[in-house]
Amino acid sequence: QVQLVESGGGLVQPGGSLRLSCTASGRTFSTTVMGWFRQAPGTEREFVATINRSGSNTYYSGSVKGRFTISRDNAKSTVYLQMNSLKPEDTAVYYCAGKRPNSLWSNHEATSYDNWGQGTQVTVSS
Repeated sequence: QVQLVESGGGLVQPGGSLRLSCTASGRTFSTTVMGWFRQAPGTEREFVATINRSGSNTYYSGSVKGRFTISRDNAKSTVYLQMNSLKPEDTAVYYCAGKRPNSLWSNHEATSYDNWGQGTQVTVSS
C-alpha cells in the first residue's frame, strides 16, 4: 500500500499562512484522487479539499473555499494544501488521504478514502 507522509504543520498567527505537503511512496500516486481532511479535538474528521488525478479539478468545503488551495505534483508524488487567511477555527490535525479507486468524485466522506497519512498539527493562535 502507498505510504503517505504529511509535513508543514505548525503554529501560526490568525491571518497567517501555511503550506502542507503530503508525499507518497509507491507508483500509484498519479492514478489516485487525493484529499485533505482535518480533525479538531472532540470532533469528527472533516473534509477539507480534494483534487483529481491530473490536478485539473478541485473541490473545497465551504469553510475553506477561497482561503485554501489544493494542488499536486505527480512527478514528485506530492499533494499540497496552501492555507491562507488562517483562523483559530482552522486549528486541527490535518490528514492527507488517497481515495478508493471506485469511489465517486462527488463522495467526500472519509469512508471513501482508504489510505491515510499520520497527520500534522496546525495551530492558529495569537
